Amino acid sequence: MFKANFPAFPSAPRSADASAPATTPGLAGLPRWDLSDLYAGPDAPALATDLDQAEADAQAFSNAWQGRLVSLPGAELAQAIAEYQRIDEVLGRAGSYAQLLFAANTSDSGVARFAQSINERLTTISTHLLFFTLEINRIDDATLSAQMSDAALAHWAPFLRDLRVFRPYQLSDEVEAVLHEKSVTGAAAWNRLFDETMAGLRVRLGGEQVTLGNALDTMSSPDRRQRAAAASAIGDELSRNVKLFSLITNTLAKDKAIMDGLRHYPRPTSARNCANMVEDEVVDALVQAVTEAYPRLSHRYYALKAKWLGLEKLEYWDRNAPLTTQDEPLIPWAEATKQVLGAYEGFDPRMGEVAKQFFDHAWIDAPPVPGKASGAFAHPTVPSVHPYLLLNYRGRTRDVMTLAHELGHGVHQVLAGRQGYLMSSTPLTLAETASVFGEMLTFRALLDAQTDPARRRLMLAAKVEDMLNTVVRQIAFYRFETLVHEERRKGELLPARIGEIWRQTQAESLGPAFNFTPDYDVYWTYVPHFIHSPFYVYAYAFGDCLVNALYGVFRSGHPGFQDKYLDMLKAGGTLRHRELLAPFGLDAADPGFWQKGLDVIAGFIDELERV
Repeated sequence: MFKANFPAFPSAPRSADASAPATTPGLAGLPRWDLSDLYAGPDAPALATDLDQAEADAQAFSNAWQGRLVSLPGAELAQAIAEYQRIDEVLGRAGSYAQLLFAANTSDSGVARFAQSINERLTTISTHLLFFTLEINRIDDATLSAQMSDAALAHWAPFLRDLRVFRPYQLSDEVEAVLHEKSVTGAAAWNRLFDETMAGLRVRLGGEQVTLGNALDTMSSPDRRQRAAAASAIGDELSRNVKLFSLITNTLAKDKAIMDGLRHYPRPTSARNCANMVEDEVVDALVQAVTEAYPRLSHRYYALKAKWLGLEKLEYWDRNAPLTTQDEPLIPWAEATKQVLGAYEGFDPRMGEVAKQFFDHAWIDAPPVPGKASGAFAHPTVPSVHPYLLLNYRGRTRDVMTLAHELGHGVHQVLAGRQGYLMSSTPLTLAETASVFGEMLTFRALLDAQTDPARRRLMLAAKVEDMLNTVVRQIAFYRFETLVHEERRKGELLPARIGEIWRQTQAESLGPAFNFTPDYDVYWTYVPHFIHSPFYVYAYAFGDCLVNALYGVFRSGHPGFQDKYLDMLKAGGTLRHRELLAPFGLDAADPGFWQKGLDVIAGFIDELERV
C-alpha cells in the first residue's frame, strides 16, 4: 500500500502559523516551489502513463507472487520486495504530487477534485498489492528466519522487522481489503471535509473578513485590545462551526475505536506507538515526566510573563503576547536564509551543503497566501526526487525558527533517501530529531551573536515559549486526545463536553497564571493534528526532549559527534531509537533521560529569573 500521507511532518504550533496575504513590505519575492520535478501538471501525460503502468504492474505482481511467499527461497522473496518497492514508489510519487498541489491550493475546488481522484485511483491500484504485506506476516518465525539466511533478503531485515510489529493486529485478507478500499469514503473523506471547511473560515476583524490564520496571528499582537478582539472573533467563528467539528471528531474517534477493537489494540494510543516503533512504557514515561514538570516549567514561566506584562492574571489570548510593545524588526528572506544556512554549515559543512540545495532549487514554498495550507511541513515525496518544504513566512524570528525546523526535516529526508522508499522513513518520534536539532543550532548561533542584554532576554523568552509549545503544550494536546478517545468509546461526546476536556487539560498544563473563560472551550477545533494524525503530537515532545539531551552531548565535546549524527540521519528507518542513541551514550528507556531534556528548558527559565 502506498505510504505517502498528508500532512508529512507538520511543524509544532508556535502560535498561529496559517495563511494570510503576504502584503508586508520587504517580503516580496518569497520563493514558490516548482512541482515539475514530480509532474509537469495535473494533465501531464507522464502522470497518466505512470498510473496506468503502475496498475498493470500491480496486477502482474499479484498474479506472480500471491500465495507463494511462504515457500520462496530468500533470494526470490528479496526480489519480490524490490519489485513491490518499485511499484509503491511510483504510487508515492503520484500521491505526493497531488498532496502538495492541494496543500498550496486548498480552496481551489478543481485542485481538491484532482487530489481526491488521485487518492481514489491510488487506493484502487494498491488494492492489488495489499496481499503482499499481509502474506509476509502470515509466514511463521521459523520459516522466515530460514529465508533470512540469504544475504539478499537480509538486506530487507529492517522493513520486515517493522512490518511484523503489526502482525498481532492483522485481520483476514478479505477484511483488510474492504477496509482499504473503503478508506477513501471513511477517514480520508472526513479529513477532506475538515481541511476544506477550515480553509473557508473567515473571521471579522476591524471591519474586514480575514482568514482564520490571519486572525490567529493577531493574537500575537503587542496591542492587548487587538488580541482580545481577535480572540473573541475567533471564538465566535469557531462556535458557529463547533457542531460540524464535533461531528467530525466524534466520527473519526468512533471509526478509530472500531478499528482498534477489530485489531485488538489495548488502548487508543497503541496503534500510534506501534507505528512509531516505540514501546508504550517509553511514551508513558515521557508523558509522566512532562506532566510532573508542569509547575517548574510552564507554571513558573507564565507567572514570570504575567509579572513582566504587569498583569495579575493572563487571559488565554495573552499566551503569545510579545514582551515588548516595539514592533519586531522584519527579517527579510535573504537574511533568514543566511542565518539558517550559517548555523547548519557551522555545525558541519556536509550538512550545510545538503541544506543549500533547498534554496538553490525551487523546493520551498514560503509566502502566506490565501487558500494555502496553514502551518509548515516537510514532505519527503520519494527518494528518486527530493523533499519539498511548505512555510507561511512573515519575517518574524519564529518564522526563521520554523524555516530551520522544516529544513532539518528536509536534510534528514535527503540523507535517509539512500535507504530506499521502504526503509527511508523514520517513525514520528525520530522524525523530529533533525528538525529540532537544526532549530537549536540556529537559535544558539543567533543567541551567541547577540550582545544587547535586552534583546538577548527577549530571545531567551521566545525560545522558552517555543519549547513550552513543543513540549508542554503538545503533551497537553496528547492528554486531551487520550481523554476524548477514551470517553468516546462509551458514547458520543457533546461539543460542550469536548470543550470541558480541552479547558481542563489546558489549565493543568499552563497553570494558575491564566484565567480561562468559556469562549476558549472551542479552540480545540482548529488543531489539524487531532483530525489527520491522532496522537501524533507527543512526537514533538519526544523529539524536543531527545534533542535537548543530544545537544547537551554535542556541547560537552563528545568525540566524533558530527560523524555519528550524520550517520544517524542516514540510517533512516533502519535502526530503532535505542540503536541510534547508543553511540551518544543515551537511552530513552532510562527514567532519567527525559529529565535531561526538561532540565534544559528549566535552565533557560532559571536564566530568565535572574535578569
